Amino acid sequence: MHFSIPDTLEVKDDNSSYIAYNLHVNGAFHCTVRYRQLYNLYDQLRREFGPNSLPPFPPKKLLPLTPSQTEERRAQLEKFVQLVSQDQRISTSDVFTGFLLSAQQETQNAKEEVISLDIHLMNWQKITVRVSSLARISTVMEAVCNFLKLDEKYVSYFCIYLVSKCNNELSVERRLQDFESAYLSLKSAGVNHFLVIRKSYWDSSYEEELLEDKVCLNLLYVQAVSDIERGWTRADGESRRKLVALQARGSKKEYLQRARNLKFYGHIQFCSCICDYPQPNTTVTISAGGRDLVFHLDSDPASENKACFRVTRIKCWRITTSLSDSTESSHASPAKLKLELSFEYLMSKDHLRWICIRSDQAILMSVCLQGMVDELLSKRHGVKNEEKSSEKTSRRGSWNYMKRDGSSHQISSNIGRSVSTDGIVQNANREESNNIIGRSKGQVRKITEKFSSKHGIKNGPTSPKPLVENDAFEGIGDDDL
Repeated sequence: MHFSIPDTLEVKDDNSSYIAYNLHVNGAFHCTVRYRQLYNLYDQLRREFGPNSLPPFPPKKLLPLTPSQTEERRAQLEKFVQLVSQDQRISTSDVFTGFLLSAQQETQNAKEEVISLDIHLMNWQKITVRVSSLARISTVMEAVCNFLKLDEKYVSYFCIYLVSKCNNELSVERRLQDFESAYLSLKSAGVNHFLVIRKSYWDSSYEEELLEDKVCLNLLYVQAVSDIERGWTRADGESRRKLVALQARGSKKEYLQRARNLKFYGHIQFCSCICDYPQPNTTVTISAGGRDLVFHLDSDPASENKACFRVTRIKCWRITTSLSDSTESSHASPAKLKLELSFEYLMSKDHLRWICIRSDQAILMSVCLQGMVDELLSKRHGVKNEEKSSEKTSRRGSWNYMKRDGSSHQISSNIGRSVSTDGIVQNANREESNNIIGRSKGQVRKITEKFSSKHGIKNGPTSPKPLVENDAFEGIGDDDL
């Protein structure tokens, strides 16, 4: 996961004003919090895991902060959250995830209520489940899988993505995490955004077992048909004719067995972006799947003009973020981030090269790379997908959540876990909501200082995440050349 605090706000109420920090997760605005809320979280994590398990927290100040001190604290808080999130014990604990869920709820001023939530399959069939408006992603998945009658041991092979869809063009925004409310994240994303179920793994060898289960078979079949129709999975004319014939006969298993041999099967395709390979300012379409990051170097779907980068030859990678120009963002909403993914690739023996990608989906690409690496390492150690998902997280009966006004209340570990198993399958589209996060221009003022970032991206403080070292990295020997 990629946490950042790219900017700050000065919030004014009737009696006072204070500095607030906009927390982004995986490139998307998640919540606005105060320093003392994060300090309260730090204090509870320290009591839960011990002081030696946590990075240092920015010290308190007696006097009001100057703009430069505010920027310094922003950077320190960002570093703290990033380091804490890298400890799996902490990042999966109820204290940490419950704080993020409660902060999302408070930021959107949301009340808990039972709502109807639409989840789409990749053929755009809609499943409506009745859940709490604060229901976590795992709770929503439980409701959907109960309705589909999916065996519990296979639930971990599927996940919920937030996607945007306009004029039948589909763009994957991000995979939703268990510390966020599916309903609130969808509401925050705005119009033309939907929740869809896709498989959560990259290695198609997992499907040897999944194809024997009728529900898994149907979910994989629906995704395969959609990906082929969209051109994410490439099929020549002869292959398409055979697939159409199998589809007409309802031969789902045979369809999938043939589809698995197609190029880029199971890949996620990203929107067109700019990179410096093979030349600076090259426009490419990138897809991720299997063990590869693939650069499609022109727009012809049938073209073989591509470059494949094996995940095992990526030594490390990093994300660089910066704020958009002030003229591009409104005072009524958090600033939009500009994103760059850079990775160091072993081109040949003893020849490493940095490759940079400028894309709004850079963080999703990074998450995909991390998922591929984790899967490779798990398979090397003989750990199955369902075994990884069954790992227990830290549980507490309740903990304190401090609101921005300083009041605190007890939060149960069951927050966001209430669920109704009622479900309705429909084919009609969801009514699109126009409700998005807004703030009064008179109450909120951006005070973040502006800096120039690297590679000519201006007007925003950079928020570099430390290099992600690839534990699955493999060198090239003479036999490989």
